Amino acid sequence: STPHQLPPDIPDFTGRSEDVAVLTQALSPVERPPDGPPSVVVVVGPPGVGKSALAVHCAHAVRAGYPGGQLYLDLGGTEPAPADPGELLAEALRALGVGEAGLPCTVHERSALYRSLLAERPMLVFLDDAAGAAQVRPLLPGNGCAVLVTSRRRITELPGALQLELDVLSPGEAEEFLGRIVGSERLGREREAASAILRACGYLPLAVRVAGARLAGRPRWSLGVLRQRLEDEAGRLGELRAGDLEVRVSFDRSYRLLPDDAALAFRALGLLGPQSLPGWVVDAVLDRHRADDVTDTLVDVNLLQLVGTDPIGQPRYRLHDLVRCNAKEKAGGAPERHALIRVLGAWMATTESATARLPTTLFSLTSVRATRWNLAEDTLGRLTADPLSWFDAEHETLMGAVRLAVDAGLAASAWGLAAALVPYFDLRCHFEEWQSTHRIALDAARLAQDRHGEAAMLRGLAQVCLYQDRYAEATEMFRRSLTIFHELGDVRGEATSICGLGAVSQFCGEHLRALAYFRRALAMFLAMGDQSGEAYARQAIGRVCLASGDPDQASKWLGEALRLARELGDSHREGCVSMQFGRLHDLAAEPEKAMRFQGHALDIFEGLGDLHCGAYAMQSLGGLQVVRGDQSHASDQLERSLLIFQRLGDRSGEAATVQTLGELHRSAGRTRLAQNYLHHALALRRELRGGADLAEIAEPSAPSGDGRWDRDTVRPPLVLGGNAVE
Repeated sequence: STPHQLPPDIPDFTGRSEDVAVLTQALSPVERPPDGPPSVVVVVGPPGVGKSALAVHCAHAVRAGYPGGQLYLDLGGTEPAPADPGELLAEALRALGVGEAGLPCTVHERSALYRSLLAERPMLVFLDDAAGAAQVRPLLPGNGCAVLVTSRRRITELPGALQLELDVLSPGEAEEFLGRIVGSERLGREREAASAILRACGYLPLAVRVAGARLAGRPRWSLGVLRQRLEDEAGRLGELRAGDLEVRVSFDRSYRLLPDDAALAFRALGLLGPQSLPGWVVDAVLDRHRADDVTDTLVDVNLLQLVGTDPIGQPRYRLHDLVRCNAKEKAGGAPERHALIRVLGAWMATTESATARLPTTLFSLTSVRATRWNLAEDTLGRLTADPLSWFDAEHETLMGAVRLAVDAGLAASAWGLAAALVPYFDLRCHFEEWQSTHRIALDAARLAQDRHGEAAMLRGLAQVCLYQDRYAEATEMFRRSLTIFHELGDVRGEATSICGLGAVSQFCGEHLRALAYFRRALAMFLAMGDQSGEAYARQAIGRVCLASGDPDQASKWLGEALRLARELGDSHREGCVSMQFGRLHDLAAEPEKAMRFQGHALDIFEGLGDLHCGAYAMQSLGGLQVVRGDQSHASDQLERSLLIFQRLGDRSGEAATVQTLGELHRSAGRTRLAQNYLHHALALRRELRGGADLAEIAEPSAPSGDGRWDRDTVRPPLVLGGNAVE
C-alpha cells in the first residue's frame, strides 16, 4: 500500500512567502539527484509560532514529487514521555505494509528494514514535534527521500540538515491572517482595534488564530470588546482560548519539561519586563556565576529568544510578550521574589561600578540600604571597561529596572538606581529619562517613608530644573532636599543642595548670595576631606568673582580649582575650569590665551562625550572667532552649539548663542537676518527674565573702536553642578 498520511492542508494559511520558498525548494525532488542523500529540513521555533502549519502547507506543495507516498509521525516531543523511536518505527513499518509478525525486535533492526523499504520508493517523511536528534536519527530514510522535522528544540546535530527558524508573523501578515478568519470587511470597520488585538497577541500565529476564533464565534461583538479584554496582561492568556485551542497550554508543554533551575529562571525572567536582557541576568536569578548552561537550555527550547548582540558584545535575550505573561503567572512565590531582588542588586552594583569610572560623579548620591549582588570580577571588568558604552547599551533596561523596583515595593533599590544613573544622564543630557526615573522613585520613597531617598530624588530633580532654567522649581526642590538632608545629618547631601542654591542665585544675578552659598559648601567639603567637592566649590567661587567683576580673585580661586582637578585626575573639572579661564582671558583682551583655554575645554568635553558642556565651549569659541573676524568658523561653531541647546531645552544657552549669531550677521551687514536672530534672543530673554534687562538686548551695542562689541550683554556660561553647563 502507498501511505498518504499528511494532515489536511491549512485553508487559511497566510504569509511566510520566503519560508515557503526555502522549504519547498529544499524538499523538492527536482532539486537533487534521485539517488542522492535524503534532504532533511528542521523547522524550529517557539510554541505557537506555526511550525506544523508551515510544514503541512509545504508538504502538500511538494507531495506530487513523491509518488511513493508520505509518512506522518507525531513524535510527541512536548509530552511528558516523548514517543519511543522503536514504537515510531513500528508505526511506520505497519504503514508500509509490514505485518506484526514481520516487525523486527530491536530498534536497530527496525531502522534497517525501514531504510530498505524506503530505498525502493522515494517518500516524504514528516516527523512532527521532535524531542531531539536521538529520537529523529533512527527515523531517517535512505537516499532519494526527504525528511521534514518540526521541533521546539534546536536540532543541529543532524549532518547536512537545513535549519529553518520561524519567528512571529509580520504585522501585515498577522492582519491578513485575522481577516481570513473573521472577514476582511469586519476587520476593516475597526482597523485600530484589530491592530491593538494583534499587538496584544504579539503576532504569534496561535494567539491570532485563537483571537480570530473567539471573534468568529461572537459575530455581534465589536473588535473593541476583545481589545479591551486583552489589554490587561494579567488576564490576557485567559482570554486566548477557544475550544481545544489554548495559548497557555501550548507554553506549558515546554515549561513542564524544564529542569528545576531552568524553570526558576524562566519564572523569574517573567518578572523582569519586556525589554531585552544580557545573559548575566540569569546568574543573578540563580545566585551563581556562569549560569550560561541554563540560558542555553531556555534558548534551545525556544522559550527564551536570542535577539542579537549589543554594541559592547553582550548577547541580548527576551521573552515573547505572551511567553512572559505565562512565566509571570507562575512567579508568585518567594524564590522568584528573591531572584528579582538579586537582579536589581546586580543592576545596582554594576551601575555603581560603571558610574565610578565616569568623569562626572560629584553630586551622585548612594542608597546604602539597597541590595547589591556582584557579578564575577572578570565579567564586571569587561562590561564596565568602557562605562559610557555600557550605559548606552543598558540605560533603557536600567530605566525599566527602576520601574520594576517601584512596582515591587523596593523603594531603596528604586531611588538608588535612579540616583546612580544621574552621572550618565547628565553626561548624555538624557533629561527626560532623568526626570521620569526620579519622579517615580520619589513617589516610591515617599510611600515607603524613606526620607533619604526623598531628599536624593528632590535634589536630582532640582538639577534638571536648573538645567532647563526653571529656577523657581529648582530653588524649591533644592531647599526641600537641604532641609531633609540636614534633619538626617547627611552633611554631603546638604553640601550638594547648597551648591545647587548657589548656582540658582548666580543665574539670577545674586552674586553675594551665590558667594555665601558656595563658601558655605566649601567649608563643608573641607571638613569632610572631599577634594572633588572642594575643587567644584573653588571653581564656583571663582566663577562668581569673574561674573561680578573681580578678575584677580577669580584667577586665584580658579587656579586653585585647576590645580586640584589635575591632582585628582578629574578631566571634566579641568575642562570646566579651563572654560572659565578662557572667559577670564577674553575679558582681559587676551584672545589667543582665551582661544587656547576654550579649545582645550572643547577637546576634553568631546573626548568625554559631554554634549552639553561641549556646546558651551563651542559657543565661547564661536564668539572669540567672531572677534577675530573668522566668520566662517564662528558660524559653524555657533550653529552646532545652537542645535544642541535647542535639542536639550537649554533656553539660556540658546538665547546666548542666538544673540551672538545675530551680532555676527549684523557685523557682516546681513541686517534682516541679524534682526531675526536678535528678536528671537529677545523673546527668549523675556521668557527667562520676565522683562528685566531687556533694553540692552533689544538694541545690541555696536562694535567699539577696537572691533569688539559688548558681549557682556550675553549671559556668561555658568556651572550647574557635577556635569554642569559651565
